[in-house]
Amino acid sequence: MEFLAGLADGKFLAILGASIAIIFAGIGSAKGTSIAGQAAAGAVSEDSSKFGKLLVLQLLPGTQGLYGFIIAFLILSKAGVIGAAANSITTAQGFQLLASGLAIGFTGLVSGIYQGKAAASGVGVVAKNADELGKAITIAAIIETYALLGLLISFLAYNGVAI
Repeated sequence: MEFLAGLADGKFLAILGASIAIIFAGIGSAKGTSIAGQAAAGAVSEDSSKFGKLLVLQLLPGTQGLYGFIIAFLILSKAGVIGAAANSITTAQGFQLLASGLAIGFTGLVSGIYQGKAAASGVGVVAKNADELGKAITIAAIIETYALLGLLISFLAYNGVAI
């Protein structure tokens, strides 16, 4: 029974929120960069001079993982898991920090994968005409908007937790 009581501990819930933020956003970035990277590898095998341009497209879906890392770091800092202050947080505050990690975790997961798919399509465009890199980046970058909205909501929710 003591174990179950520990699951409702505020610090545990905050760590869970940080973990959700980084795990799911990281999965989205890993999958998205993999999709774009596989397409880029095929194009580079045909014309290695396009490597630098295609690398930009592969990197685009990697931002979701960075956003998840930022929120996870902030949550762990506020909860006193890292940093100088050893904060004691309530169960309610723990749930609030957990909830603040959900937005970037799930928007990062989905937008990272779909941005990777759009970037992979952009690789095909650049493979045919290297001068079209700007258009390919723009198409993939539009999906970034939703990752940024997830980051913003997570950040606003995080800031709303008074400790």
